[in-house]
Amino acid sequence: MANTPQAKKRIRRNEKRADVNTARMSRIRTYLKQVDAAVEAGDKDKAAEALKAAQPELARGVARGVFHKNTAARKMSRLSKRVAAL
Repeated sequence: MANTPQAKKRIRRNEKRADVNTARMSRIRTYLKQVDAAVEAGDKDKAAEALKAAQPELARGVARGVFHKNTAARKMSRLSKRVAAL
């Protein structure tokens, strides 16, 4: 168990950050699922709109350190490809 005040503070901070990061990941996944659902339904306009909304969320996840840059790029590339194929 942590003995020093600094170590105790780090534990408190890490728990708070984990909650924030979990919420952020969940939010991003929701946006990605909306794009997937629109693609599955075959609705090109809705899919393009959902993709446009998902892009900044993914970029924000990278900026905040929730996603690796290449992971976000790969996800965006695959989603863009699927939307363009409609």
